[in-house]
Amino acid sequence: QVQLVESGGGVAQAGGSLKLSCTPSRYNLKNNRMEWYRQTSGKQREIVAEITFDHKATYTDSVQGRFTISRDNDKNVVYLQMNMLKPDDTAVYYCHDRTYGYWGQGTQVTVSS
Repeated sequence: QVQLVESGGGVAQAGGSLKLSCTPSRYNLKNNRMEWYRQTSGKQREIVAEITFDHKATYTDSVQGRFTISRDNDKNVVYLQMNMLKPDDTAVYYCHDRTYGYWGQGTQVTVSS
């Protein structure tokens, strides 16, 4: 079974940082468009950031300037560096391979005020 494995979630204080990682368990993602989404209880999943195979990144307005999506194709991993965290960033964060349509299991990020 194909899996995207996420790690790096946890608890941070407002203004702090966390770094999420996502790697596939059974394939190489170097040519794929990769995305990070997040979801809070009772709300739809929303896209946070995406990155093309050639490292072009885009962000939703609420995280622009605070979050950075990146990829290391040699290590077969996609990252989401989250700085200046706010309580509103609290959510379950999901890695998504747009090219293949695969989702990770999600990792909880909690930001305390």
